[in-house]
Amino acid sequence: MLGVHFRSVPADLSERELVRLVRSGDPAGTRVLYERYVGYLTAVCSRYVPDRSAVKDILQDAFISVFSRIGDFEFRGEGSLRAWMTRIVVNGALKSLRNSGRLSYVEELPDREEEELDSLPAVPPKVLAEMIKALPDGYRTVFNLFVFEKKSHKEIAQLLGIKENSSASQFFRARTLLARQIKEFLKHEER
Repeated sequence: MLGVHFRSVPADLSERELVRLVRSGDPAGTRVLYERYVGYLTAVCSRYVPDRSAVKDILQDAFISVFSRIGDFEFRGEGSLRAWMTRIVVNGALKSLRNSGRLSYVEELPDREEEELDSLPAVPPKVLAEMIKALPDGYRTVFNLFVFEKKSHKEIAQLLGIKENSSASQFFRARTLLARQIKEFLKHEER
């Protein structure tokens, strides 16, 4: 039986060393990079795109991009490889959402103050992740970019080709909807 035999590469390699191995074409380094980051990048992509099949497609394209563009990567310290790969995945997810035509945005803020939570009560992370996944595409996208990617509304507006007010409105509505879902969850848990 023919198979590829990978030499043993320590899983705890620094990002700098891992990049060096991948750039040199070392299949073991490529495997370690993939195994180290695939779970994290799957979670990142799933925050934007709830469809598992689409997530797999986006990740496949992202890893192809990572491996083909690794020569362009500029190491800026530990964590920079993960950040670079995260940007590739987020951009792929945004492109997929735009191409699907499912993103729609609201321009104005509501006239009345909606429900909000002052502090986040103890909601299991998995439950909260599912609540975020269930948000409408536009709300979820802006929420994720603002909260997880630490983008400003101006940056989000530029990324998505929308007005800055639309980004703020989408975020406000996403927070309001999440607050309602959390209150319902907590009410249900008290029973």
